[in-house]
Amino acid sequence: MSGALKRVAWEHWVGLAGLVLLGIGSYVGLVEAPPERYMGEVGRILYIHVPTAWIALLTLTVAAVAAGMWLWKRRPGWDDVQVGCVEVGIILVAMLLVQGSTWARPTWGVFWTWDPRLTTAAILLLAFIAVLALRAFVDDAYRRATWTAVATLVAAVDVPIVYYSVKWWRTLHQDFSSPETVAGSMTLPLRINAFALLFLATWLVARRARLARLKRGTRVLEPPKRSALVAGE
Repeated sequence: MSGALKRVAWEHWVGLAGLVLLGIGSYVGLVEAPPERYMGEVGRILYIHVPTAWIALLTLTVAAVAAGMWLWKRRPGWDDVQVGCVEVGIILVAMLLVQGSTWARPTWGVFWTWDPRLTTAAILLLAFIAVLALRAFVDDAYRRATWTAVATLVAAVDVPIVYYSVKWWRTLHQDFSSPETVAGSMTLPLRINAFALLFLATWLVARRARLARLKRGTRVLEPPKRSALVAGE
């Protein structure tokens, strides 16, 4: 039994912890926490919407760090982490937009408005989808990793813009919240779900990076050699 437990990859335990915390956080947010003062029951979606935003931006920030590390160190592992973070980040941003639209309809009266926070988040999603499209276009593994890294750094410029958009422009979206402005009964499910999504995102990124490493095998990523000169030149 102990030998079998040792063979379980570490990220599976992280993912399991994330699932357990998500169940706990969802129960606390849906059952134990009181309705939001102004939004009522619809405000409960914020218990997953806000953590999704936090972890989405964090995941794409890690993607940018991994991209920079690939350009600096040229170690394949950084490319593996980079592509994992980009793919998981895209899923989280897509979830974020769906959750936001679901919340906006009863709150603002529309599913979508060109609010700065919504618009910059939509641009973020499209930018990282473009990163994956570019990656699929390049055949050579070394160039693919390099082009992906450069494109990731360019796309990641939008991450702080999304975060600070509610500060820089007039917006329908609510401003930053803090433990001082949120009731304690509402802070708990936010924190639990934040750790839940952090653990789940870590699990998914680790699994994707492991898959990329297995697919690459022992192949070393090296710059493509220049074509041999044509005889007689």
